[in-house]
Amino acid sequence: MHIFRINFLLIILLSSSDMLASYFPANSWEISSPEQQQVRSDNVNALINLAFLDDSTQAVVVVKNGKIISEKYAEGYDKNSHGTSWSMAKSYYAALIGISIDKGEISSLDDKVGKYLDYFNDERSEITIRDLLDMSSGLDFPKDEHETMFFQEDHLKYAMNVGVEKSAGLKFEYNNVNSMLLGDILIAATGKKADTLLKERILDHIGVKDYKLWKDENGNVLTYCCVDMSARDYSKIGLLFSRNGNWDGKQLISKKYVDETFQVVWDITPERFTELKRGYSLHWWVSAYEEDFKIFNTSGKFGQFTFVDRENDIVVTKITKYSQQDSGDIQKWGIMKYLRWAGVENAIKLGRILIENGAVESGSDVITPFTDEEGESKEFNVRYGDFISAIENLSCNCYPLERFN
Repeated sequence: MHIFRINFLLIILLSSSDMLASYFPANSWEISSPEQQQVRSDNVNALINLAFLDDSTQAVVVVKNGKIISEKYAEGYDKNSHGTSWSMAKSYYAALIGISIDKGEISSLDDKVGKYLDYFNDERSEITIRDLLDMSSGLDFPKDEHETMFFQEDHLKYAMNVGVEKSAGLKFEYNNVNSMLLGDILIAATGKKADTLLKERILDHIGVKDYKLWKDENGNVLTYCCVDMSARDYSKIGLLFSRNGNWDGKQLISKKYVDETFQVVWDITPERFTELKRGYSLHWWVSAYEEDFKIFNTSGKFGQFTFVDRENDIVVTKITKYSQQDSGDIQKWGIMKYLRWAGVENAIKLGRILIENGAVESGSDVITPFTDEEGESKEFNVRYGDFISAIENLSCNCYPLERFN
């Protein structure tokens, strides 16, 4: 009788866990207390406080079992305020490759890129789609990681003309050209541009309606950067991956592809803004990969992240301050296109000065995603490792570490 009661209780607990994990937000999110989702409030508060030690933080949203258990916004921002993704977008557009494989439009990650792009039938002919997604294409890799491409009128033309520096598959190099080429592969495979595919194959299904998918002046989708939406909506994309590509019973991305994404290909990547050792796989970063704790995340240049703890169904999004524009989603550089000759960092500094001084009007003379210095993470980068530990605390029910307070 005693054994029966124990087994019965286990069945109830497992069924409750399944019920918690089955919830999906529709047009609005359900708000829950941390304790209702078996999370300690003090651990959630420690995580939020840690993020807001950095004045650049615009929003943090914490999701457990598909429900928001905490969120906080900087003064002047709210749940509807857009943030810009920068390179978080790489992970979204990479998912479209997986969907095209699921649909048979692309045969395999190991297809040669030249099968889809005829201009790759040269010294680049051995490069595969997997090489692009794992950042190991061997394409020419300058110090600026081809961020200069961002200041071009035609980003795709720039990417098409980048040659080979080394053999593919040998070395991780975070190269923006790899990601920009994904859009051209998708057009060849599906006949549709990447922004249309992202809308039709992901965003429409998960209830994301208010967004911008940026394009260059020639109409090329910027598949290496630049999606604008709210922190809540970024969290929906994170939840899709936390739920193995399934959204409320519809398999948008195959579990097989999500499983392949959430592995470690490069276990140690060159240091970028944090001393924490991180990995990389199929356009996702790996910030923790232990037997009992794994964190994969999207990542943007100025401190934008969505962290996914798939085993514990936890999603945490943190974005930085961003001035919304109502002027469209197509880049227009005007006179500022000449700043690219100054180098990336100098172009960013000069652009900020011109806009802040009123010499150039953002949204009129210049239309582009723009993060001013107020939205550039600094303190958060120093505490990045602590933040990962704080996410781990959400599922272990440990006491928050004193350094988070």
